[in-house]
Amino acid sequence: MVVRSPHLYRALRLFCLAAFARLTAEAERSPVPFAFEEHAAPGRPSLYEYRPLVRGYVEARARSLATLEDAVIALDELIREPAAGVFAQAHAGAQAQLRPGLFTTVLLPLVTAVADACGGFDWDDGAFRRAYAGFEETLYAERRTYSALAPLVGLMVRSRTELGGGAAVRPVVRGELATLWPEARGLLPRDFEREPHRASVVELQRDVEAAASSLPDAPGEVGDAVTALRLALPGPIAAGPVIFERLDWRPVGIRPVLPVSGGEPPGEPTRLDEFRARLVRDLLERTPTIDDDPELGEALDRWELSLLQSEPFRSEQLRESLAALLGGQDGLFAASVRAAVLLGETGQERAELLAALRGGDPDPDTMRRAIVEAVMHGDRERLIARLDESILGLRPRPPSYFAARAVAAG
Repeated sequence: MVVRSPHLYRALRLFCLAAFARLTAEAERSPVPFAFEEHAAPGRPSLYEYRPLVRGYVEARARSLATLEDAVIALDELIREPAAGVFAQAHAGAQAQLRPGLFTTVLLPLVTAVADACGGFDWDDGAFRRAYAGFEETLYAERRTYSALAPLVGLMVRSRTELGGGAAVRPVVRGELATLWPEARGLLPRDFEREPHRASVVELQRDVEAAASSLPDAPGEVGDAVTALRLALPGPIAAGPVIFERLDWRPVGIRPVLPVSGGEPPGEPTRLDEFRARLVRDLLERTPTIDDDPELGEALDRWELSLLQSEPFRSEQLRESLAALLGGQDGLFAASVRAAVLLGETGQERAELLAALRGGDPDPDTMRRAIVEAVMHGDRERLIARLDESILGLRPRPPSYFAARAVAAG
């Protein structure tokens, strides 16, 4: 093999040799556990294999391996290599965390890969060269594949549903998170994978430039996806509490989701159908317009916070959300009239909506629909002007997004 960084190759090889020596001594006192696996083939006798469970054994002794002098030297070489910095970025909230991050994302997986290939701790130089070649291929690739997974609850999904921009919602593969991240067992939502409405994930996939020194903003993008799902579907939708990240299919980090995305609202679980999936995609496409409209952003933030609060704070957040969304310079009463015209399909519906909104207790679902209409119309100030003209009888009320979709589907 052609080694692009001889110093790094030598440092990582010496670390793996030192780790094998320590693990071999440890295995004499506490043997490596084995799994007894059957390999069946049609028309042939079954074959049986003893497979050493080296991954868990190595990870359980990570603290001991980190104290090796060769580990310190290997980390020094990795820090000098600019391309290795992205592997630790998810861990390195501060420079002091850079070394533990590189140990977790580079050194420990390398030892584990070599031990897996060797079937234990009997050193094989060829196994190390193959493992190092895979790492160096990732390290110096022109582009890297980044992916992130966040558990999702409150939503039932039958199959993978694309949300656009590399984001998707799909059923979780049983055990996939615990397999790649053994520490995940204590970081998953309660009863995750046990109930249909607690068995999905939000998945992000991106191509990352080789020169990139940081990972995508997974908490922000997962937060946008959760917000769009909550707007499209009334239900107790939440993500997290953490996001599991991979780079070229190697686990590289675990990050917390945004608090508002991780809170579980009350309500009955819901199902993502194709109509609502189109709405989620449309909402995510318009996320930049929300960022450009401070009042719309405030209305959305207050509505989403209201889902996680109890009275009287919930109603106060909803009133403030309505005023920010449609009040303009005219206050809550004007916002209530405009919302009634915007959402009511008949005069009777508009009168009932206005009565409820003027009562000072806006319904979260009413606000959800109003925010969706404002986002989908694109220009919120122009929408307010059209609603005022409709109230004065100068022109018809603006068409409803939901009504237009229903006509199109019919």
